[in-house]
Amino acid sequence: MSSPRSARLIAVVTVMTSLAVSGPYATASADATTTAKESALAGELSKEPTTLTELRREAQKAYKSIEDANRALVARQKKFGAVEKELAAKLESLQEATAQINKMRKPLSDLASSLYQDPSVDGLSPFFRAGGGTDTLRRIADLDHMVAGRNNVLGDAIKLLERQRQLAQEAQELRAASLLQEAQLSAEVTALRKRSSALVRSLTKALIKLGVKIGDGTQGAGGCDPTRITQAEQYPNGLLPKSILCPLPQGGETLRADAAIAFADMNIAYKKRFGTSMCISDSYRSLGEQQSVYYRRPGFAATPGKSNHGLGLAVDLCGGVQNFRSVQFNWLEANSKRFGWFHPDWAYSSPFEPWHWEYDPKLGSLL
Repeated sequence: MSSPRSARLIAVVTVMTSLAVSGPYATASADATTTAKESALAGELSKEPTTLTELRREAQKAYKSIEDANRALVARQKKFGAVEKELAAKLESLQEATAQINKMRKPLSDLASSLYQDPSVDGLSPFFRAGGGTDTLRRIADLDHMVAGRNNVLGDAIKLLERQRQLAQEAQELRAASLLQEAQLSAEVTALRKRSSALVRSLTKALIKLGVKIGDGTQGAGGCDPTRITQAEQYPNGLLPKSILCPLPQGGETLRADAAIAFADMNIAYKKRFGTSMCISDSYRSLGEQQSVYYRRPGFAATPGKSNHGLGLAVDLCGGVQNFRSVQFNWLEANSKRFGWFHPDWAYSSPFEPWHWEYDPKLGSLL
């Protein structure tokens, strides 16, 4: 049969135990099999382009996707910084909650400790050690007040512990989600870079087989790398550097990468039809060359710095195309748009230039 002293110890220890129902850091369960949307990238990567135009288009798309993914990664990293601040605030709140719980525990802990360690304490003697009457009633009232307040203290502690668990879970989920998304974006950028590099290598090999002398004065694919088109757009008309220009199968002729690759693809179809490559009399013109043509052929050349030749997007053709309504001209008129090339409206009349053909990047991007 237990003594009154033991009963009091059991009551105090029960309160202490109820305040310690969990540790300060609740573990948030992570679902290792979290479902994620299948990236459209996976489907794109499985496709193998066959023509030069398809290779060029896929390389450009991959490069654009790299830029988009990089922007998303930067935005994610900025957001991650904000999440880190939010996480720090939650951890601070977590520490405050833990401190409050410990503060609640201390009075009961001190009482339990004194009951265990003081051999002179017996039964209810700590509360009725001296006097009687009014003193005894006051002590009984104090004891009743302590017992009555136990539920309130316990309720507050349970709320704090719940808040503590919630904070710990939120902090863990924030960190895990941010790290996972950043890792996914980084992996996507890496995959896109590999895809883009592989496409450019395939494109370079295909152009070399067509007789295009790649790498002369350039590194790797040089200006025939279609992912460098945005760089070409940054230079003024007629001032494109050699590293940006792509050589054509016709020796000595160059164009901007997308125009050159589309032209080379169109040249294959032309050769199948006529048994010979297209004849080019002029392609990219530097600013100096534009000035020379402008003064030699007034009225038949654009103002220097305004010509599409200076952007690497135009050619002047020969070999029969220069003759209006020749078989070659008609074939090109009927088929050129399949490769992003066209004969501009003005060249039909003012000035009349059946030999002049241009590449439209917007049209080419739709191929």
